Amino acid sequence: MAFCLGLITIAGGIFIFCVITEILWNIINGIKAHIVPRFRDKNKVDFTEKFGSWAVVTGSTDGIGKAYAKELAKRGLNIVLISRSQEKLEKVANEILIEYQVKIKVITADFSKGQEIFHKIAEELRDIPIGILVNNVGKQYTYPMYLSEVPEPELWDIININVGATTAMTRFVLPQMVERRKGAIVNVSSSAEFQPLPLMTVYAASKVYMKSFTDALRVEYQSQGLTIQNLSPLFVNTKMNAFSHRLQESTLFVPDAETYAQNAVNTLGEVNETTGYWSHGLQHFFMMMSPMWMRKYTGGMLNQVFRRDYLNKIKSEKGVELAVK
Repeated sequence: MAFCLGLITIAGGIFIFCVITEILWNIINGIKAHIVPRFRDKNKVDFTEKFGSWAVVTGSTDGIGKAYAKELAKRGLNIVLISRSQEKLEKVANEILIEYQVKIKVITADFSKGQEIFHKIAEELRDIPIGILVNNVGKQYTYPMYLSEVPEPELWDIININVGATTAMTRFVLPQMVERRKGAIVNVSSSAEFQPLPLMTVYAASKVYMKSFTDALRVEYQSQGLTIQNLSPLFVNTKMNAFSHRLQESTLFVPDAETYAQNAVNTLGEVNETTGYWSHGLQHFFMMMSPMWMRKYTGGMLNQVFRRDYLNKIKSEKGVELAVK
């Protein structure tokens, strides 16, 4: 009996130690990500020296990708913008050129097409020394849906874009970064990676892939001088979240893309994984203290609310259209 009690005591002690260690690590990581960079604002890290003179940003004509590209240009990096709309690419390129006077290259590519597009991208990037790759391009559900409701093409787009593009782009840039023994890869994931997410099942699963991919890749290349960061934003006011009006208003906890990117870029080189924004870090800290079942249940409930928001909006719009006719 005494022996069993001793084992229980030891097991309990180990468990408490692990919990406390995890909490302390999250606090330290949060300080490094969101407080330390603020003291370096007057003497920011020279990204061109630390990583290289060119950055490639996928999905760079809207939202976080566009804002992140501008922040890197502000740091003096030349930018390669990759997206599927030539018109939007040219518009963003002109904005960056006017404001920051750096070199810009645009590549039109639809990542939903899968493997066939990467030969063209590789040719376009062949002679460019890439210092930073930002795998930002992503595909979200049109609105929260049950799996059987999601159109099959949309499911394949999510897989090809969220999983395929990140994997292929990363594999392409690694050899030259390893040869120079410097460079950074930023994989823009999502808070959907923190738990299974009912009504966004495939999207969340694709982000779990991205998290696992990034963490394992970091171990593979940790001796090669590379920075490999996983960025996991919570809600940001972008068109990707346009299925609910609740996420289209910038607040303390739902920043706009510009505010988010400014903070996220400052964490590069400071921490390997982060939510990218201080209030998201606070939300993440308290979220991860709750059990998985609770996070999964809460996520499902939120998506039910967002689903109703979208369906009510569509119903209202159709009603107006009918009235006009």
